[in-house]
Parts: sequence; C-alpha cells; structure tokens
Amino acid sequence: MKPINVKADVDTKNDFIKLAELNKLIKSLNLAIYSPMKYVLPSKVEQYSKKYDTNMGKTVFKQTDREESLVHLMRINILKRMESSIHSFAITVLKILKNIEGTLEKINTFEDFVEDFDIEELDIEDNRLDGVLIGSKNVKIHLKDIDKIRWESELEADKVILEKILKEANKITVERDKKLVELQKLIKQKVENPLNKENKKIIIFTAFADTAKYLYNNISTYILDELGLYSAIVTGSDNPKTNLKGVKTEFNNILTNFSPRSKERRDKDKPEIDILIATDCISEGQNLQDCDYLINYDIHWNPVRIIQRFGRIDRIGSQNEVIQLVNFWPNMELDEYINLESRVSGRMVMLDMSATGEENIIVEKTTMNDLEYRKKQLKQLQDQVPDIEDINGNISITDLSFNDFKMDLVNYMKNHKELLEKAPTGMYAIAKSNIDEAVKGVIFCLKKINQNIKPSEYNTLNPYFFVYIKDDGEILLNFIQSKKILDIYKKVCSGQNELYTELIKEFNQETNNAKDMKKFTDFLEKTVENIVGKEEEKGIESLFSFDKTTLSKSVQNMDDFELISFLVIK
Repeated sequence: MKPINVKADVDTKNDFIKLAELNKLIKSLNLAIYSPMKYVLPSKVEQYSKKYDTNMGKTVFKQTDREESLVHLMRINILKRMESSIHSFAITVLKILKNIEGTLEKINTFEDFVEDFDIEELDIEDNRLDGVLIGSKNVKIHLKDIDKIRWESELEADKVILEKILKEANKITVERDKKLVELQKLIKQKVENPLNKENKKIIIFTAFADTAKYLYNNISTYILDELGLYSAIVTGSDNPKTNLKGVKTEFNNILTNFSPRSKERRDKDKPEIDILIATDCISEGQNLQDCDYLINYDIHWNPVRIIQRFGRIDRIGSQNEVIQLVNFWPNMELDEYINLESRVSGRMVMLDMSATGEENIIVEKTTMNDLEYRKKQLKQLQDQVPDIEDINGNISITDLSFNDFKMDLVNYMKNHKELLEKAPTGMYAIAKSNIDEAVKGVIFCLKKINQNIKPSEYNTLNPYFFVYIKDDGEILLNFIQSKKILDIYKKVCSGQNELYTELIKEFNQETNNAKDMKKFTDFLEKTVENIVGKEEEKGIESLFSFDKTTLSKSVQNMDDFELISFLVIK
C-alpha cells in the first residue's frame, strides 16, 4: 500500500522551542569539548602534531582535522537524536553537559606536579596523570599546554546553550510527548482495524537503542492492558526483553515468537508477540513476514536502510494480501527539513572526506550534491515503497565519509608505509567468496588520469573508481556504490593471510598463467564504459600485457585511466 506519512509535533501543549530555533542553537555550539587540539598553545602545537598526526608521505592526517570533523558529526548526531525522540535527545545533551562540567572542574582544580614534561614520552595509560591530562581515550593533552582561558570561555558558552536546550527537553514528559501519543493512536487503530484478517502484528523501527528502550518502557504496558497484546524489544546493545511470560529472552527466540509461521515455530497454539520494537540490528537477513505493518519511528540517514527494514515483511511466503509502511517525519515540509540538515551538516561532508591538511588523497575538492540527491530519495519514499535498485545510486551522507576504511588505512600505514609505497599498480589477487553478496566476478579499482573526463558527480572517491562486475559480464555494483563494494571487499579479504592455492591454480588454467586475459580485458571494457559511457577505450588491450612487461608499466599506455588493482572473486 502507499506509505502513510506522519508529521508529529514534539509537544501536545505546543510549548516546545521551534525546530528552526533549536537548529540555530545547535549550530551555534562550539562543542569545544571534542576539539582540545584547537586550544593547544602555539608553542606546543608542533610537538602535539608530531605525536598525534599520521604522516602518510605526501599526505598528513591531522588530529585537528579529525576533531573538527567530529564536531560536525556531533552536531548531526544531536539533530538526529532530536528527530528520533525527545528522550534520546535529552540523554545526549545531558551526556555532553556532564562531560563539559567535569572538564571545567578539572581546569579549575588543576595543579601541575610535573616540571619537565616531555610530550613524546607521554604515556596516556599512566593513571597518575589523570588529574592533569584531558582529551579522548587515544589523544591526551597536558592541561598546562592548553590556552585555558580561551578553552574555558568556549566550554562555558556551550554549557549555557546546552542547559537552555536541556531545559526545553525536560519540559516534555511522557504524557506531553506528542510523537509517542501519535504512535499509540496508530497502534490502536491498526489493531482494531487489521489489514489482513486478524493480523495485529507491528514492527516499530528506530535508529537508536535509547529510543527503542523509551518506547518499550512506555507503551508495552498500555498495549497489554488496553489491547491485550504482548510486546518485545530487540537492540544490538542490550539483551532482548518481552512481557510474554515463559519466553527465553534470546534474540532468535524473540523473533521466532513474533513471526512463528515464517520462523516455523513448533508449538502453534502458544501465545505470540504482536508488537516488536527494534533497531537496525534486525534490518537485514530476517524473515518476519507474519507481520504486515512496519513503522519507521525515525528516518534513517540512508533511505536504503528504510527499504531494508521494510524487506523484513515484504518477502516471498507472506500470507498477507497487503502490507503497510508508516514513516514518522519532523513536522515541516521536505524542503525545509533538507535545508535544516544542510545547514548543520553540509560542511562536515567535505571536511570528513578530506581529513587532511595537505593533499587530499580521497577526493578532489568538488561540490557535493548529496543533500539535493537525498531530497529526491526521501520524496520517493513518501510516495511509494521502491525496490532497492530503484533508489538512485543507493548513497547517503553516511556512505560519503568512508571513515572505517580510512582508519584501517591509517593503522596499516603505521607499519607498512614503505611496502605500500613500493607496491606497483596493476596488482591482483584471487579471493574466495565467504558471503552471499560476494558473487563470482571481479572488482576493478581504476584511477582517472585524464582530467577532461567528468563522470557522475556522485562518485565519492573521485578520481578513483570501483566497479564490481559479475563473471557473466553483468555490472553488479557501479562506482556510485563504492561503499558497498568496499564493504564486500573487506569482508572477503580482511584477516585472510593465506593464498587460496586451488583457486589460483584454477585461475592460471583459465588464463594460461595470466597470458590470456581476454575475458578480463572484456570486463575492463565494460567497466570503463560504465564509468564514462564510451563504447571503446584506447589502449585497453595493453592493460593485460603480461608477456615482457609488468602490468604497472603497460598501464601507462592507457589514455584515460590507470589500473590500480583488481580482485578476482571465486
């Protein structure tokens, strides 16, 4: 059925600060607690940079850039928690406030007992230094090296703003939480007017475990007393719970009792769980098609995740004639909502993509159009439930950061920098599929060397391109889906230190010991065509000339792209 869109206000008494005003307050936060390196005295900056920056040859991953990126991500987190639930929002604001108050107390009670402090020899795990060190788990700074007046001033400014925000949030009791009231109405209406026969089952999804617990604590009793139905909660952070007696509170057990037919529960006559509150820990790989009604209590950054959630009930084998998706939205027009997100998050994307003070190895400095793109995706979700393939490009802001991969790279570079610098381009490896998504085929990594080629602005790794092509020559994932390709790449390769001798033998037989690479040349032609839309590319044949030259040298004959590496998956 066409999705139901609910735009709920925050407060039943309509006495909560306007979202636009709240956004201004969030944007005005320095969040200085997350960027102590910014306040290091000029005379000490070089020493701390030497200790905490990661030098990668031409590029330096600067700690100040990491912290600035974190500040922007925290602003987004505060806003997204607000969209999720007033309870989750208040928890986050209070946590930041307590952190600030603890730091201010440390500044005011600071007494230096170390005369000749050497930053290079700083042991961040030395408990004796707890009273004089500030910062995160892995980055510690001595208080005597901080511009305390400036830092304290900005911490105090944040404290005033956060206290004002928290005061507003604390006004909204459970009884005044209009979004929660709307949810209860929806549940009651669905249970009293089932879509399919006597089906009363509902899944309620939220991105945050705090919100999930808040919902369970405040509606499970109402649902049992008023509607006679049992509820359960499943999150990735805590043990599952249910008020259905006699059910073991284990992940799979809870899901089996919620969807007993699809999970083939043996005892057909036992009571069932009808209302399931969950985070995205169950958004993939679960058959829950006994249910016919799914509520997104908050809108995930990535629209694809919403479709994956709905895929739990939109499955082959469902006995339901119709199924319903319900989306909760902030009470504003989509344009206004996107603009609000843009003001909070726009700059963060570019910062997080570069994460460097010098040459940007991840992305060229081009304008990011993701928020306009996201607007189209969300508009689509308001009007229909598209297939995953129909969501243009399947990208989101969370896909743009690649932080997990960058940190893996940074950690690897610490011990293998020289090895990577000497590594030739054109290397390849044979890997074994260990997950369903890793179908037989090839993942190519190319680098654009002809700057006149301007492919889609949605390539988040420009000038690098990842394309995953199946063994039958069909493009499985294109360069717009780089994050997905890298996820598969990592799952297939990470931790695998031994060669697959049987697979290598099979590859060598197929290619005459890598002398006959026509199959892969054809694949590469399709890959380049996918990137630039051309039928032919000059010099492609030379890419796989193994005879008297190495791949890295032969690549230089190609006009527009350089082959960095390829992974053959069997």
